[in-house]
Amino acid sequence: MQALLDVVLPVFFVIGFGYAAVWKGWFTDQGVDALMTFTQRFAIPCLLFGAISTLDLGQHFDLRLLASYYGAATLCFLVGLFGARLLFGRTWPDAVAIGFCCLFANSVLLGLPIMERAYGAEALEPNYALIAFNAPFCYGLGMTAMEIARSDGRGAVATAQRVAAAMFKNALVIAILLGAIVNLSNLPLPGVLTDAVHLVARAALPAALFGLGGVLVRYRPEGDLRAILFVVAVVLVLRPILAWGFGTLTEISTPAFRSAVLTASMAPGANAYIFANMYGTARRVAASSVLIGTAVSVLTVWLWLLVLP
Repeated sequence: MQALLDVVLPVFFVIGFGYAAVWKGWFTDQGVDALMTFTQRFAIPCLLFGAISTLDLGQHFDLRLLASYYGAATLCFLVGLFGARLLFGRTWPDAVAIGFCCLFANSVLLGLPIMERAYGAEALEPNYALIAFNAPFCYGLGMTAMEIARSDGRGAVATAQRVAAAMFKNALVIAILLGAIVNLSNLPLPGVLTDAVHLVARAALPAALFGLGGVLVRYRPEGDLRAILFVVAVVLVLRPILAWGFGTLTEISTPAFRSAVLTASMAPGANAYIFANMYGTARRVAASSVLIGTAVSVLTVWLWLLVLP
């Protein structure tokens, strides 16, 4: 119970404050959109750039960690994809969007603050290693699958070009790539620049959590209930179980094991809805999965914290 009070609830209270502020009309929809634009395009990219540019790549880029987490995420993408197609009779584009909901965990807005409150700031290094690949891997997989599903006879080269063009317009991907370039090249950055980046980055998590609460007001759970509950079960139960199993098999360190399982236990991120909205498919399932998954994860994240070593 103490873990719930000290670690999980403060994060969800910030989300709840954002939800209540918009629901009661104290904060406008336009304000939420502006806040999320700031966090998604500027503050979170600054956070990721600063973290990746200073990350000890030799120590924290453990292939076993990446295999444990992304192996679980990829299997859940396939479960979501074929489950939506075979169990619910969705179109292939719908099925890809539902699979993406099962793939993309809220690793930044929920994963980072919960991990920090549970195990301290020093425990975040494996999380940043996972996050470094999260946007490129998930968007790469999701966009490739979607472009194939919507190809209508388009060739492999044209499909690859469309995926690459979309990837390099994503602010998170750009920030991660720039951070990796600075890290690998040992490029010295002026102190005034790094101080400015860190200053903006400090606003990322609280502002994004508040904004996420405001955005969730729009995500009314209506219709498609079976598909929504299917996504929530895959994300909050199956994905962390798979990460636990892969982490045990690969014998990763305890800090890396915690990061892999706890990140895998996060609800679908807002990017799940952004992806569905980008392609105009399965938006109601994606939106409601974000809302219901975030609410249910208050309990499930607490339970995973209780059983983690």
